[in-house]
Amino acid sequence: MDRPPVKLGVMISGSGTNLQAIIDAILRGDLKAEIRLVISNRADAQGLERARRHGIQTQVIEHRKFPTREDFDRAVLATLNQRSVELVICAGFMRLFSAVMLDAFPGRIMNIHPGLSPAFPGIHAQRDALELGVKIAGCTVFFVTAGVDVGPIILQAAVPVLPGDDESRLAARILQQEHRILPHAIRLFQQGRLEIEGRRVIVKGEPGGTHPPPLINPPID
Repeated sequence: MDRPPVKLGVMISGSGTNLQAIIDAILRGDLKAEIRLVISNRADAQGLERARRHGIQTQVIEHRKFPTREDFDRAVLATLNQRSVELVICAGFMRLFSAVMLDAFPGRIMNIHPGLSPAFPGIHAQRDALELGVKIAGCTVFFVTAGVDVGPIILQAAVPVLPGDDESRLAARILQQEHRILPHAIRLFQQGRLEIEGRRVIVKGEPGGTHPPPLINPPID
């Protein structure tokens, strides 16, 4: 069955590079989606200009103007509903949603995190990974639930930690993979291939056959 494009609402707080990755995937024809609205909680977010350059409607809803998290979420929810949004994408959105949003979009809010969840939750995932001396870092797309970066995992990408890495170098390489897996996760949703079972996400119709070899770091001679 040829499914229609999924109607997206994208939440941002900063530069919007993951937003750009979604836009680019749509323009290439790799993703059947329509970005109905980009919302930022910061008026100075660079991602707003990215959206405007592509003729995408934007809205600034500053969280500091609301007395509670729930009041902010109600304003966001009303705006998303006005644009008939089906799937909410948190693309560098630096806020936690309350039950107001989670109950309105159950299994329909995705987030991208620069760590291999459930390890290293929060905003300093790359720094925390380096401090603990992990050999493999990465990124995760997951469905948002209550809590910090703990929802059912859709996709992950592994990124080796290289000798001499600092936080910025590791973050840059992880970001490259974020730009790959977030549009793909949205594509799987649009195709109706994602099913949540408890805390797991089942990807229906995964190809069989051979799989990539394990990523070992440092490599074995």
